Amino acid sequence: MKKIFSNKRKIRSLKHKLQKSLEVGMPMSLRLFLFLVVIVLTIILGVVAILMVTGTLTAGLSETEKIVENELVHASDRISQEYGHLSIRAIEFSKELSISIERKLCELGMSLSNLQEHPEMLEEIISNEYERALFSLQISKSSGVFFILNATVNPTLNGAKNSRAGLYIKNMEPNIINSSTPTIIVLRGFPSISRNNSLPLHSQWKMEFDISNAPYYHRPIAEANINNNLPLSRLYYWSTSFVFPDTSEEVMLCSVPLIDSKGNVFGVCGFEISSMLFKLSHMPNNSIYNRLFCVLSPINNGSIDFNKSMFAGSFSARTISKNDNNLKISSSKDSFYSYIQNEDNSFWGIHTPVKLYPDESVFSDEPWAVAIMIPDKDVVISVARLNLLLFSLLTLLIVLGISASFVLSKRFLKPISKGFDIIKSTDLSTAPRTRIPEIDDLIDFLTTHNEELYEKAKQEDFSLSILDEFLENTKKLSPAERSVFNLYVKGHTAKEISEILYLSINTIKTHNKRIYTKLNVASRDELLVYINILKEVGKEFE
Repeated sequence: MKKIFSNKRKIRSLKHKLQKSLEVGMPMSLRLFLFLVVIVLTIILGVVAILMVTGTLTAGLSETEKIVENELVHASDRISQEYGHLSIRAIEFSKELSISIERKLCELGMSLSNLQEHPEMLEEIISNEYERALFSLQISKSSGVFFILNATVNPTLNGAKNSRAGLYIKNMEPNIINSSTPTIIVLRGFPSISRNNSLPLHSQWKMEFDISNAPYYHRPIAEANINNNLPLSRLYYWSTSFVFPDTSEEVMLCSVPLIDSKGNVFGVCGFEISSMLFKLSHMPNNSIYNRLFCVLSPINNGSIDFNKSMFAGSFSARTISKNDNNLKISSSKDSFYSYIQNEDNSFWGIHTPVKLYPDESVFSDEPWAVAIMIPDKDVVISVARLNLLLFSLLTLLIVLGISASFVLSKRFLKPISKGFDIIKSTDLSTAPRTRIPEIDDLIDFLTTHNEELYEKAKQEDFSLSILDEFLENTKKLSPAERSVFNLYVKGHTAKEISEILYLSINTIKTHNKRIYTKLNVASRDELLVYINILKEVGKEFE
């Protein structure tokens, strides 16, 4: 009960102080402080409004879009140039190889049509083309070169139907420019080629190619047989990314049919782009998003299949795919697309078509695209961090602004408060200068005015009857008015009287008017003149 009673007293006390402050008015220091705070908040809110209008608060997303767009432009240009260059080199390699093999068969008294009837000659024919293949590999700057002939060394063995002779050599360091001793190894081909040219065999070497599941072999040959009137520039084929059979090598192959002078198709040749070469060549140059990556992928029914894509980036999206590598492309606001993998994983990014084939190619209906993607969580975190930083800075500005407002209001009002204290003093003639022109002018004015009143009172030579009349009139004051009057006699100001009597300033002003009327004076200054004269002549106030 005592605690409740104490709380009620505190509430009543606060209400009394609030009512008193409303009646007296807001102090100048508080007024100035609030004024400066309003200015600071207005400026900061204006800055926030400008940031919102100009899109700075969403600058994280806008900046991300610019980063992705720039990376996409560079990646698509580089990929178009690289794949276009390799396509041209593959076509030239096919022409040179076809002529060379046909010439070699003529020297041996053979023709391409009966090549399979002489499997014992395959080693010599293939070995004869090693130097040409190596030269083409070096000038193409690819990671591998191959050619496959429509023949096998031993057609009587089991599985010979899907086995084809040829040569596949790889450059294990294709990204090293101007290397005088490139690391060349043999992946497929006769071991004698490796031995005669001092080349190591690949750890997963085999002598012949397995074509049981080899679209890079079957598709260009089939199209060349159907469209035998088309040039090679319309018949080359880019495979999707796949793991080369019986190896761990992930590659894309550009294959071109081998066609003799009579139009007979007797194999394919081309170049390889390994996953490592693609990654080293097209790594996004970005330090903000560590998981930004580039993808080259075929587009099928509005989706991207990561299993058939090449990746370049600090991480492979396959590592978080959970065996669900098909991404549905979904348009979103602004320029970003959403690439939805599953409930847990999705990406933001942009993609653009890239032409791997000319318009008249037999494979031109197979669209490809280059995409730059970021895990959506990374974008959200980045934008949130940027906005948190902006809001932290704004909060700091508000705190600093309010603190500065408090300090400035105190410093600004300190000399003014000192001037008011001087004005309240009894002898203004000896008051020091405040160095505030307006306050000093006011003090001079009041000093002169008091002197004039005092001189006027002397000049009029107040008679004792007038002073007696003034004293007699003081008896007409009510008890409340007399209390106020007595405090004026003691030299108190109106504000001090209100605090002494626990009255509002407005109540004191009301008493002043009634006192002036009953005593026949016009102002407080005139009232003080009478009081001072009465004190000088020795009159006492009852």
